[in-house]
Amino acid sequence: MKSLFIVCDGLGDRLTNGKTPLEAAKTPNMDLLAMNGITGIMDPVRAGIRPGSDTSHLSLFGYDPFKLYTGRGPFEAAGAGIKLKEGDIACRCNFASMRNGRITDRRAGREEEGLDQLSKAVEKIKIDGVKLIFKRCQGHRAVLVVRGKGLSPRITDTDPEETGVPPAKSKPIDGKKDSVKTADILNEFTRKTIEILSDHPVNSKRTGNGKPPANVVLCRGTGINPHLEPFKKKYGMKGVCICATTLIAGVCRAIGMDTLDVKGANGHTDSDIGAKAKAAIGALKKYDFVFLHIKGADEASHDGNFQAKREFIERIDREVIALVLEEVKDTTVILTADHSTPISIRQHSADPVPIAILGDVRTDSVKKFTERDCAKGGLGRICGINLMGIILDLGNDAELFGA
Repeated sequence: MKSLFIVCDGLGDRLTNGKTPLEAAKTPNMDLLAMNGITGIMDPVRAGIRPGSDTSHLSLFGYDPFKLYTGRGPFEAAGAGIKLKEGDIACRCNFASMRNGRITDRRAGREEEGLDQLSKAVEKIKIDGVKLIFKRCQGHRAVLVVRGKGLSPRITDTDPEETGVPPAKSKPIDGKKDSVKTADILNEFTRKTIEILSDHPVNSKRTGNGKPPANVVLCRGTGINPHLEPFKKKYGMKGVCICATTLIAGVCRAIGMDTLDVKGANGHTDSDIGAKAKAAIGALKKYDFVFLHIKGADEASHDGNFQAKREFIERIDREVIALVLEEVKDTTVILTADHSTPISIRQHSADPVPIAILGDVRTDSVKKFTERDCAKGGLGRICGINLMGIILDLGNDAELFGA
């Protein structure tokens, strides 16, 4: 039996005026999936752990992030099509806005006007003794690869992850010579981005149009290339990823999945998620395991926009789940999230996420796909690292343990 694995990024939430966005949304198709399947709640990484999107996806695919995770940057690089060499370090980057030396918006308002031109300017930055590879990714994001001798990922970020403060100074974590050198390189890179972007004509145009400038590049998630067992070797299934987020594409490429691009899919709340659903359904003809990632709910959460999140969830129900229920047969369908992103805190949390599985399952009494309803389901509370084992078992592909 084939598998369609649907992850709604940041879907889980906490209560706002007595309801989560998922509870407030009209989701008849998600509810039908839950009603005809088995439900539960899931800790994507581990109970009490706030997962990043990278560590959560590693866990959901059955790769222990506590043993294998080396940093976010290498996945961003893989998603951008940059092949890391031994000794390279990679950082995930944001175009951000500054005023009077302090950060005003870590994402430059999510405004993409002129970012290709600004990226070309940043690509010209040179630092003695190393080669810099900079590439713009989806939205306000980019990736930086530093190539040279004597580098270390054991450094802190230049992204302070808050506004109203200057960019952070990267520091060596272990005090070693290689770490000191690498931190100095990252600080010099940050300084040069401010220097070349502050007076760039694109930013003059942006501010003239009432948009925030993208006048600094902030770096975080420095890491080295991880060595991961290929998905097909690990599970005996040929897998494909359909997503519009460079980071998630990078995680999938790092484990050997194919990736499919879909026109109109952009990772925002206006993404053509219906086209992604059609692509996923079509991919089931060729692949054993199809992974469909949908980003928009997480973006609305980070913006603290309850209504936008509720409306986007309703779009997922109409444009994705309805189509899946109508057209997908003889396939295990899994619907869940990679983490919760509560509106109240605008960042990832350790709250478990709802999960529903449709297929050869023992149905339970749950009638709605929500955080609190699924907590009553037959799966109980599971850990993300165990999900692939459950999927294999439901597809009758699991090996017998013991005699």
